[in-house]
Amino acid sequence: MEWAGFLDYIKTIYSEPLFWLFPVGSTVIGIVAFQVWALPMTWLAWKDFPSLRKYRIQDRKIDVGYWMKASYRSMAVNYSVGFVSIVLSWPLLRLSGVHAGPLPAWYVIVAQVLFFIVLDDFLYYWMHRAMHTRWLFKHVHAYHHRVRTPCAVAGNYLHWGEYLATISLILVGPVLLGAHVLTLWIWVVVRQLEAADGHFGYDLPWNPLRFLPLYDGTSYHDFHHGRFKGNFAGALGYMDKLFGTRSDGYDRYEALKEEGAAPAEAWQGSTGK
Repeated sequence: MEWAGFLDYIKTIYSEPLFWLFPVGSTVIGIVAFQVWALPMTWLAWKDFPSLRKYRIQDRKIDVGYWMKASYRSMAVNYSVGFVSIVLSWPLLRLSGVHAGPLPAWYVIVAQVLFFIVLDDFLYYWMHRAMHTRWLFKHVHAYHHRVRTPCAVAGNYLHWGEYLATISLILVGPVLLGAHVLTLWIWVVVRQLEAADGHFGYDLPWNPLRFLPLYDGTSYHDFHHGRFKGNFAGALGYMDKLFGTRSDGYDRYEALKEEGAAPAEAWQGSTGK
């Protein structure tokens, strides 16, 4: 292909409406959705209401001010790197089958989003375990593990390499099924909710996500940060149960809550205090 022809090809594919709906639109929706979910949760941690302290999972105080600043610095880098990467990937992504054609039936959208949740959690489990191998932990994942007692905004406090790997996993399901771009957007919003809720720091009994099948709630990922290992899945605990990688004390924590203990008491009981 001659140089002029190549430039015409690039100009043509980057002028396609789907380019603005798929990589650009999904990136913008993901950034906005995370703020919508994470900021109210982070505000609750910042206010540290006395009436909610019994629902705080760890007994360490959450340093919200520090992690707000650190997380937004991290986001500035990650969102920039992620946006450039996904834009440069458009010549491949446009061949993926993700489309803006006729909308599928609502139940197809629901079924596909549920499939994406399960598939992403399965893939994330293995990626996360790999991140805990010596080299990847030292050079990549240790960055996120600076967060010992998380607040929601720290859900996007990631090394840029881990951020790219995470958004790549998010796209696997939609690309496999050739999903409608609207379905992808819904999935991105749901996935950002998972990221914020997993770092919320409070195990609230009225959190509606607690009532979803297989969902283990905020405490699940919080234990991973607090104990530094185990609970590698994102939100669905069946993989860790299947492969024997539950965090130390997590099952004890859940048992104590079943007996009526508040999350703060259950955390202390799970540590042997």
